[in-house]
Amino acid sequence: MSVVARGWPGNAVSIRPQTAVEGTAWSAWLRRPRFLGAVLLVILAGVHHFADTPLQSWLRNAWFDAYQAMMPRSRVSAPAVIVAVDEKSLAQLGQWPWPRTLVARVFERLAEYRPLAVGVDVIFAEPDRLSPGAIAELHPQIGSALALQLKSLLSNDEVLAAAIKRLPVVLGVAGTYERAEGAVPRSAASFRLQGDPLPILRHFPSALASTETIDAAATSRGLLNADVRHGVVRRVPLLAAVANTPFPSLSLETLRVGVREAAFVIRTGAHGIESIEIGDARIRPDADGHIWVRFGPHDPARFVSAADVLAGTVDAERIAGKLVLFGGTGMGLVDLQATPLGDHIYGIEVHAQVLENIFDGNLLGRPRWARWAETALIVVLGALLVFAVPALSPARSSLILGAATGGLLLLGMALYRYTGVLFDAAAPVIDLNLVFGGLLRTTLAESARQRERLQRELQAEREAAARMAGELEAARRVQIGMLPVPALAFGDERRFDLHASMEPAREVGGDLYDFYMIGKSRLFFMVGDVSGKGMPASIFMALSKALYKSAALRSLPDLGRTMAEANVEITRENPELLFVTLVACMLDVETGELAYCNAGHEPPQQIGAGGGSVRQLKAAGPPLCTLENYPYAAAHARMARGESLILVSDGVAEAMNSAGELFGRARLDRLLAKMPAGLSAAEQVEAVNDEVRRFSAGAEMADDVTVLVVRWARA
Repeated sequence: MSVVARGWPGNAVSIRPQTAVEGTAWSAWLRRPRFLGAVLLVILAGVHHFADTPLQSWLRNAWFDAYQAMMPRSRVSAPAVIVAVDEKSLAQLGQWPWPRTLVARVFERLAEYRPLAVGVDVIFAEPDRLSPGAIAELHPQIGSALALQLKSLLSNDEVLAAAIKRLPVVLGVAGTYERAEGAVPRSAASFRLQGDPLPILRHFPSALASTETIDAAATSRGLLNADVRHGVVRRVPLLAAVANTPFPSLSLETLRVGVREAAFVIRTGAHGIESIEIGDARIRPDADGHIWVRFGPHDPARFVSAADVLAGTVDAERIAGKLVLFGGTGMGLVDLQATPLGDHIYGIEVHAQVLENIFDGNLLGRPRWARWAETALIVVLGALLVFAVPALSPARSSLILGAATGGLLLLGMALYRYTGVLFDAAAPVIDLNLVFGGLLRTTLAESARQRERLQRELQAEREAAARMAGELEAARRVQIGMLPVPALAFGDERRFDLHASMEPAREVGGDLYDFYMIGKSRLFFMVGDVSGKGMPASIFMALSKALYKSAALRSLPDLGRTMAEANVEITRENPELLFVTLVACMLDVETGELAYCNAGHEPPQQIGAGGGSVRQLKAAGPPLCTLENYPYAAAHARMARGESLILVSDGVAEAMNSAGELFGRARLDRLLAKMPAGLSAAEQVEAVNDEVRRFSAGAEMADDVTVLVVRWARA
């Protein structure tokens, strides 16, 4: 009796009935592509909706940046003008920091232009060292009379404070996470709160402000901080908390002062801040009081030079009735911020763009329903893939995935362009591709699993028949009998110690080794591996061993010539197109001189006499029977007394444990490096074999394991 296993439509494989273990309901469910696809879909949808990992945040921000790069904001209104301490100002008026009296003159000039309000993106945190009294303190040699006269003059801070009082000025304050000594600066803004926003706001324990003299003269204060994630400014807090007190941003407070509103109205609901109102204007930030800034490119039209303001050469219409932002843009003063557009703009320009966003009514937003909508689309479109992929050909199911991907991308761009909603289309696209890939993989894997099961059963039947006939066991005895026995080969030899072992992966294998003396002082030894397993490999192994020895007896001591002649002879006797990897060595047992030639085999390992030192002899050519007439060349090394040379087949590195892990060359290197000093060749061989057996316990050997060790003892 047989059953039919179906993978892709039209592909059917006839297989034997499942065993009791294979046929359990649970294992059958686990192999079903739709079941696994549904599980993966639920996991991905849950992670998207309930988690917010750094990777998710990075991908989402990258996608939102792409929106802005593709559709940058065009400047419509111009509510703010930036009075910049630029390169021109520094060249004409001197390097920064200017004396506060010079800043005061700029502010006095600004007052003549009659701006609505002035937001200052500069913190005057320390008293001016150029004040008359400070100069008297720094130069006691000027005499007491002149010092008293200087100290009787107004300080530069007092002069600047007097100029600030002539204007509605909002001073910048920088929120810090370190508690500063002294009083915490307080904004002059007042709030009408509907709900408590404090638990939701970004909190700063303290803030860095201007000196008390200057600060007291200002109309109000506003935060300068932006939300910089991964080096890019995307969001700005319109409202934050400093020492548990609500504090507006510089741009928002400058707007309030400019329109002469007495207070902000902050509406807070169950899910966070719902709106910030200034008179008739209503701003809907994120729940934590931040807004996403819709950036436009850098625009020189936003700027006027402080030097031109001081000279009175600025057109009055550029400043009158506008919100003025004062700050530095000159070399050495630059506060450059990266934007989603991929360029850098001045930090003060970020505040100007926030005001433009508010005036133009084109702020970006990510409402709560956006995440719900994204999750719903992942579930709906993912379910479509779960049902379609196992039933359709890969080409047709790919068309469905492509249509879903294109639709999501167009939806995200349309929402951004026409509503300002930040819809994360990238996350659903990635999740759908993961579901599609998982479904495709499991569908193909199920078909492959059926074929592999059939192959395993056929192979098991062949092996059972061979065991019953006793042919492979007989071949194994013949193969082992062809390999020399170290204990019988060299009698009472004291100049070196040699031992070797070979454990075939099956009853017979393709590994080989050989050793014999050439004259009285040269020891020849080699280890090889024939491609393939079983009877063909064992027969070709015997042939290769005999032909190589024949070539060696004719051409030694030139190992390169020996390898080349063996390559020709073995290739000639190779109708099955097998190949052989082989490393041959010749040791002068009197001097320790070592010659070796490697044909695509594992490199020999030279172990120091005291242990802990392992050197790989890496020179190599291609395996035998792969390149005809290849000019093999011998390499040379020297062995010291007590050093060992270990040759292994690739069956050591490729041994597998029950979990499918490889033994690996690194594990072998560590084993050799920590091998105790003074071990005999037989003990070293057994140490390697024991480690391989321990590692692969419970798993079938994947390849023959051959180990040969020569330990040189002659000084």
